[in-house]
Amino acid sequence: MGYLKKINSVRRKLTKSITNNIGKSNATTLGDFKQIDASSVKKILITRPNHRLGNMLLITPIVQEVGIIFPNAKVDLFVKGTVANVVFENYDNVESIISLPKKHFKQLNQYLLGWLKLKKEKYDLVINCIEFSSSGKLSTQFSNGTHKYFGPPILDLTIGQSEDELKHSAKKTVFGLRNFLTKSGVVIKNDPIPTLNIKLSANEIAAGKSTLKTILKNDIKTIALFTFATGDKCYSEEWWHGFYDHLKSNFPEYNFIEILPVENISMLNFSIPSFYSKDIREIGGVIANVALFIGADSGMMHLASASQATTIGLFSVTDVNIYGPYGNKSTAIDTNKNNYEACIKIINASLEHYYFE
Repeated sequence: MGYLKKINSVRRKLTKSITNNIGKSNATTLGDFKQIDASSVKKILITRPNHRLGNMLLITPIVQEVGIIFPNAKVDLFVKGTVANVVFENYDNVESIISLPKKHFKQLNQYLLGWLKLKKEKYDLVINCIEFSSSGKLSTQFSNGTHKYFGPPILDLTIGQSEDELKHSAKKTVFGLRNFLTKSGVVIKNDPIPTLNIKLSANEIAAGKSTLKTILKNDIKTIALFTFATGDKCYSEEWWHGFYDHLKSNFPEYNFIEILPVENISMLNFSIPSFYSKDIREIGGVIANVALFIGADSGMMHLASASQATTIGLFSVTDVNIYGPYGNKSTAIDTNKNNYEACIKIINASLEHYYFE
């Protein structure tokens, strides 16, 4: 382990120790809730200090939710890296993005400036998205906020959610906030949880349609495949070749296209038409025009879901209930419990819903 990695490891352990009790005495656990006048909430901070695409997409539902509850409020985001600027480009209620650098020690000045900028602002409501995030809890505590929600655990919810929904990374934050606000006197509608949404423009979707037609040279319905993922989430070339053979034989009336990762790796050995781009919104525009997206749990899977495409998530390591795609007839498949044939039946059902509901 390098010198900087050792320091970073110590930093994480120290931060976790320091922040372990932050939020435990908060109203979310004690039930002593300060009343909130919804009309007075004009400035909101949502904190999720993380740089990964998937994690930024997973907070799009909470950003949409506060826009519904507080339509006149502006939102600041406290994050890491630059991907949030792209994800929230078309969000009218997002006013400012305070971003920490991914490399703390290599960009120490920027890192400290990010925290100082956070402290300078005043917020009517501060929302921490992930309750076990040390930096999330610390930023919530450090910020100048009249009301602070430190994130789940979710207690005494009577809004009608299922047990599985309470586990989902995006949904439980929304349910928790609804509970917090309800107990604080804010009237909340029992609407479905917003889906992940990158809010593609009409021009971006039209450009994606044109790109897809240029590659495939026809107007036939298309299934997009994403064959890569990080670490143990990535399926083998052997698995993907077998799966693709089943897809071809069961859905001969469809085009197939592979969406390539930034690493430009194909588990199908580039044997089918493919699309490569480093532009997240351009990729989303292409995916928005397919009948179905199939891929392992990854940032790209969440991007497909956020592009409003019907998405099939393949899960073998991570928890389906926490990260599975939802909305737009999307579903997740546990490939430890479902063989190729069972996967095809689930995919066929999603395609039928797509065209006939």
